[in-house]
Amino acid sequence: MTDKLSVAIAAGGTAGHVNPALALAEELRQRGHAVRFFGESRRLEGKLVPQAGFDFFPVHVTGFDRARPWTLATALYHLSREQSRLVRAFKDDASLKPDVAIGFGAYIELPLMRAAAKMGIPVALHEQNSVPGLANKQSANAASLIAIAQPSVEKIFREHAGAHTKIVMTGNPVRRSVLEGDRARGRAALGVGEDETLLLVFGGSLGAHHLNERIAALKERLLSVPGLHVMHSTGADDFEATRDLLALTDAEASRWTVQPYIQDMGDMLAAADLVLSRAGASSIAEIAALAVPSVLVPYPHATADHQTTNARFLVDAHAAVMFADADIDGKAFEDTLADLLASSSKRSAMRRAAKDLAQDRAAQMLADQIEALVR
Repeated sequence: MTDKLSVAIAAGGTAGHVNPALALAEELRQRGHAVRFFGESRRLEGKLVPQAGFDFFPVHVTGFDRARPWTLATALYHLSREQSRLVRAFKDDASLKPDVAIGFGAYIELPLMRAAAKMGIPVALHEQNSVPGLANKQSANAASLIAIAQPSVEKIFREHAGAHTKIVMTGNPVRRSVLEGDRARGRAALGVGEDETLLLVFGGSLGAHHLNERIAALKERLLSVPGLHVMHSTGADDFEATRDLLALTDAEASRWTVQPYIQDMGDMLAAADLVLSRAGASSIAEIAALAVPSVLVPYPHATADHQTTNARFLVDAHAAVMFADADIDGKAFEDTLADLLASSSKRSAMRRAAKDLAQDRAAQMLADQIEALVR
């Protein structure tokens, strides 16, 4: 039995960093540990963390823009200042000093990771993507533990980690609100019967236009499938254009729901028979955690093509099929989509393969590693 721990978490900037951190925090809180977040109060974490009921310690740093080299001096100044401020705070107030500190990859983690290392506090990292970010690579040498969501990054981290750094595949933690998604509740919200088929389409706010355009072009073929319903999230920036392109009649709209974003992602994923989406780290984690068969179209301009590597995690497990963005206008994409919608046996095999990945246990596995690190 592990005694109650004080855990410091640094995560910020995007939902892809903040939500996995919150998923871990929820698991740690359930185990009786105290969790405090360190982040930028003016960014996403400053909103989501207090909403989730966790203590929040504001930290202010600025990023380094490689296109503007002069920003390096400002970034280093703020980093040094905040690192020193955290060291003083931990020395002056024992209740602030954590037993362990974990960073989730954004540059906001650097002051906490460096302050913790300077004071002999164990440091852990979590990497969500198949291509490690600069902050995690910079922090790797001081880390006792690096938890990864994609097996492909272990080799990269070995080049940056310390000799005694433990690298463990835990998966990418998914928040309880998603894990607790309910199939019956989601289908009832959309008016989809249990004997009908639901296709869930989402591309995210980044690079969704081509995906939205292509699925809209397939409207007639999709709606010709008896009992098929489509839940289509366009991303906020592309909603009006996609809605106009679809031009749904009242009858079509009864089977095709189009909206800017999905608030109840857990219920929608649980309700879905097949997902069509991009391959961001959070999307892959949620699709895998709820074991939904999927057709993945990686965003082609992602850094180092990391979405393709993300997608291969599910494709190699036979839980998904993948098409390059350049190929979705072809007939093979259309036929594959139609074939999977028509074949419950193929979808069932993909669902079983996804369940075997045990991604619904990622938060538990990461929490186990954090506890073991302190022990």
